[in-house]
Amino acid sequence: MQVRRLTLGPLETNCWLLDDGLGGPVVVVDPAAEAEVIFGALGGVRVACVVLTHGHFDHLGAVAAIMEGTGAPLAVHAYDAPGITSSEANGGRLFGFTEVAPTADRVLEDGDIIEAGQVRLEVLHTPGHTPGGICLFAEDPEGGAPHLVAGDTLFASSVGRTDFPGGDMTALRRSIARLAGLPAETVVHPGHGPATTIAREIRVNPFFPRA
Repeated sequence: MQVRRLTLGPLETNCWLLDDGLGGPVVVVDPAAEAEVIFGALGGVRVACVVLTHGHFDHLGAVAAIMEGTGAPLAVHAYDAPGITSSEANGGRLFGFTEVAPTADRVLEDGDIIEAGQVRLEVLHTPGHTPGGICLFAEDPEGGAPHLVAGDTLFASSVGRTDFPGGDMTALRRSIARLAGLPAETVVHPGHGPATTIAREIRVNPFFPRA
């Protein structure tokens, strides 16, 4: 699987472009802002779908433009889907932002599969940062390291904050414990900041469970 990062918008949100490296369609995850940058990176390749890891304003600012420009559907977890169309519900109004997204075309649940060419992404429901936060997990069919697009559930050496409406630290710790069970070599692609691995986070992240 080919994974490309675009860091976009005033909060430096990571937008991830995922494809099979064989010319297959792209999954666009968290198109935060700067639609023209995303279109430039896509280079005209078909977009299979747009996925939001959660419903916060800083992850969805370019959703409408990408959907309009590509015809791709939007997928988001059921618990966060109602809030993405409102700047009050998605947290933007609190910080002076007006970004909203269209109504989701596909409502995701834990265990759902998103496919694009030979890319197969498993939806892991990881609440805590938001009620409908998800991660996307993909095995490498050629035997390489798996990948985890983690949104704001997990960062390098940290986790997503839980002091916004809908945040729940107890739920987030359960989600992190679930991620700790993934293969140690899994490469983690977070919603902000640098990539990491599950092995590294087990060693250094204070939010990971300790024996």
